[in-house]
Amino acid sequence: MAITRPKGTNDFMPDEVLSWQYMENILRDLCKQFGYMELRTPIFEDTELFIRGVGDTTDIVQKEMYTFTDQGNRSLTLRPEGTASTVRAYLEHKMFAVSQPTKLYYMGPMFRCEKPQAGRYRQFHQFGVEFFGSNSSAADAEVISLAWEFYQRLGLKGLEVRLNSVGCPNCRPIHRKALQEFLKPHFEELCSSCQSRFEKNPLRILDCKSPVCQKIVENAPTTIDCLCEECQEHFAGVKSYLDAVKIPYHLDPHLVRGLDYYTNTAFEILVTEIGAQSAICGGGRYNGLVKEVGGSNTPGVGFALGMERAFAAMAAQGITLPTKEKFDLYFAPLNEEADHLCFMWLTALRSQGIACEKDYMNRSLKAQMKYADKIHAPYVVIVGDSELADQKAVLRCMANAQQKEIDFVNLIDSLVEMVNGGKENE
Repeated sequence: MAITRPKGTNDFMPDEVLSWQYMENILRDLCKQFGYMELRTPIFEDTELFIRGVGDTTDIVQKEMYTFTDQGNRSLTLRPEGTASTVRAYLEHKMFAVSQPTKLYYMGPMFRCEKPQAGRYRQFHQFGVEFFGSNSSAADAEVISLAWEFYQRLGLKGLEVRLNSVGCPNCRPIHRKALQEFLKPHFEELCSSCQSRFEKNPLRILDCKSPVCQKIVENAPTTIDCLCEECQEHFAGVKSYLDAVKIPYHLDPHLVRGLDYYTNTAFEILVTEIGAQSAICGGGRYNGLVKEVGGSNTPGVGFALGMERAFAAMAAQGITLPTKEKFDLYFAPLNEEADHLCFMWLTALRSQGIACEKDYMNRSLKAQMKYADKIHAPYVVIVGDSELADQKAVLRCMANAQQKEIDFVNLIDSLVEMVNGGKENE
């Protein structure tokens, strides 16, 4: 029996990877314009980082992490999300010691052991940004606007920003008490996970996916009802900045996100066309996370978006990403001597940044021309017996079938000038 990929994972074929690279370039350009620098962290970390950083009452820590013990009896976990690792790196490398704010982004694979379904995989890819050092409402609005601008550049329509404030350590105990009082008469009806959360972190119950629990909390006290004056001012500031740049949003008092580290702003961006998993981006403020991981009180705000979900939303809306032609030139040798010459020219041109390819299958000229068209090569250099005799190669334009001859001695310079001139005019 043939070995297949693990359940909940994907292979991305070369043509698909071109679209991934195009999307990644959009994200990198966007981060450059917004002033974010890329950070790369290990794919696995000490398990304790996620227990402390993500929260031991979350579904991620309780049910979904890939955790293993290595030969040194150390508990390690494949990263289920990127924020905790970013905070760990921020502290370990003392990025807090330089002028603030610190603005970072990451992209790469994450891992969660959950039931695979449309838009949800066991290995998936996230892009995220983290903004450390500022408690300004403008920082919250900036990360939301960065995510919003990304989806605009993809051409997605029908997006909705859902916005809430989950308060701070001063006002959350008030909400906690009110929520527990509301839930107490329904305790026996809650699922077993929510019963265990009732004392430790009842806010998590609002995020439960059980239909029974969702029904119970429909009329539960909200965090908005309990915000202190400072949190009210912060939330009003976030809304005012979003209003200023005309990013539409919908207030959702039950939005708490699935991670324990959020304070103040919580948000999601939704698109309706991808089914039940309609949230394609989520984030918020986490002023207590840096201290929880071992640092001092440091404000932070950020988001993560699922790249597979972005592709799913684009597919649902009929959007495809353009990809540039793979090659500038194709060499079509018609005998062994010509093949050696073409190989030499190919190597020389590649060293000057020209993307080119040649035949390796001893195809006929007709078959080579068909292959050149398949790989979208705009020009073909043909060398056969007559070309060797005249010391002139034939250059054929695939768009209009026009041909011209190029002397062997000038071939490299002529082709470099032609290709680079064409790129400048694009």
